[in-house]
Amino acid sequence: MRAQACDSCLRRTWLLDRLGGHLDRLRQPIEEVLALEDEVLLELWAGIAARRQSAEQPHHEYGRFGPAAATASRARASSAGLELVCGCEDGYPAPLRALAGRPAVLHVAGGLRRLLDLLADGSVAVIGTRRPTGYGSEMALGLARGLSASGLTIISGMALGVDSQAHRGALLATGRTVAVLPGSASEPYPRTNRGLYGQILRDGVVVSELGVGAAVRRWTLLARNRLVASLADLSLVVQAAAQSGALKTAALALALGRPVGAVPGSVLVRQSEGPHALLRDGAVLVRGVQDVLDAVCGVGARQAPEPLAMALGPAQRALLEAIRAGVDTPAALARRRDSGDAGEALATLAELELIGCIRRAAGGRYVATM
Repeated sequence: MRAQACDSCLRRTWLLDRLGGHLDRLRQPIEEVLALEDEVLLELWAGIAARRQSAEQPHHEYGRFGPAAATASRARASSAGLELVCGCEDGYPAPLRALAGRPAVLHVAGGLRRLLDLLADGSVAVIGTRRPTGYGSEMALGLARGLSASGLTIISGMALGVDSQAHRGALLATGRTVAVLPGSASEPYPRTNRGLYGQILRDGVVVSELGVGAAVRRWTLLARNRLVASLADLSLVVQAAAQSGALKTAALALALGRPVGAVPGSVLVRQSEGPHALLRDGAVLVRGVQDVLDAVCGVGARQAPEPLAMALGPAQRALLEAIRAGVDTPAALARRRDSGDAGEALATLAELELIGCIRRAAGGRYVATM
């Protein structure tokens, strides 16, 4: 598939990048601002420049962006390993066409054809707080892993916390995942996720509406939410405080007519406030992978794969159930009557860790991951 992005759409992308921090100062919701025509944005820019007595000449700069500048934009993207597709082209992802302020150009790392293939069989956005509890992290990882194994694509924003765990869960299964970034798709954000970024590109894709070298700003972080909501068939909030970007993404999904799911949690932690509010308002209750499959594909239309834990031997299953019940140290597990001696218990723990049923946490304790 060959998609280049037309000059006009590339100019729109340039305009948003050139406006930069000016958009952070506008009081309108960013999804409304991004639906404005170029001329309106230019007038806003001109007004800001006049108030600041700036030498900027918005209309003149905009007029100078012609074929040569568009060609240079394409060349920069190609050098950075990105493919471009604009809303004027057939290859533009259909889900994004529902957005009033859809990206003029989508920048794709990992290949446009792969992106379209990943979106073709169903997708779920797994989103939430940057500071999940241990329970929230494990739920994000486990649900994403199971949904990926079921053939769905996991979409998230590669932020720290729930988003990163969602991508990791998909990588543990099929690798079917799409990361939506608030900066250029050619660079990881945050930078601490450089390793995760590289892993995603093995089987998944990274996308952005911004060009090479674009700065991450407050408005770009908010703008990313609408792309996550639009690309997914269902948005699933794992953990989120009462005021959070994940809830904004859920609201955008509902506005697009897409279902929203939520994972229940303890009423004693603030990270449960968001999901519980969504459940109160009618969100899909998500207790496991099958709840999501039923919501996305139709009740019973697709069955969750048999959990790996079901294929374990008796000793492995006994230790896994003990860990789930809170018996989480090697010494305590070895003392259990059905676990054998200490050496056998440690060997069984190593087997469970190797196949991904458990992981070691702080203090040498074990946590179940499924």
